[in-house]
Amino acid sequence: MKYYFSFLVFTIFTLSAFSQIDSRNNSISIPAVESPKDSIESNTVIPKEPIKSDNNKFNALNTPKVSTNLNFPKKEFSMFPEEKFGNPGELYTKQINKNIENLKLTPEEIEQRNGSLTDQFLGDFKSKAKFVNVVYRDHGYVDGDVIQVLVNDDIIHARVFLSGGFKGFKLDLQKGFNKIDFLALNQGSSGPNTAEFRVVDDAGNLVSANQWNLAKGVKATIIIMKE
Repeated sequence: MKYYFSFLVFTIFTLSAFSQIDSRNNSISIPAVESPKDSIESNTVIPKEPIKSDNNKFNALNTPKVSTNLNFPKKEFSMFPEEKFGNPGELYTKQINKNIENLKLTPEEIEQRNGSLTDQFLGDFKSKAKFVNVVYRDHGYVDGDVIQVLVNDDIIHARVFLSGGFKGFKLDLQKGFNKIDFLALNQGSSGPNTAEFRVVDDAGNLVSANQWNLAKGVKATIIIMKE
């Protein structure tokens, strides 16, 4: 009986000890270690909804508005807005037409239109006067005609603008020949170089009066002989 009791106590003690060990083993908590795979998956960014665009935005950037009603200038651009240019061949065509018309004109009519291409001698006159007044003007449209005046081949007036009114100079006559040349320096804007001149002596008598139509570089000449 004593042996049986001792065996029972030993058995109970042994079972109690094993129960405590199992209880301790079940209560141990081991922390979990995240694997690299878990870390990547946990940091994955879930994309948001795509940005909605309207007519003025693209990918959150503003785009310029495009107008469908564009008003383009009707006239071509020119750095000189007040000046109108014709056909580039217009000037050439006018010149051809002018040449054709010249074929229908007499030599006198052509000279009247284009100006004389040869020097013109407008006469010689005798006078007993001590001096004469020589005056001239543009007898046509005042278009910028310019002349040079020479006496006995010496330049008296280098550049004279022909206006609508008479102007000129006083010339003291030398014994013998007094040659007066009117040299056309240009043909003005409408051509040719046109002028009316008068020569009046010291008594107010008209010695000579005439006109010229000259091309550029051509001259008209008169001679006054003092007796």
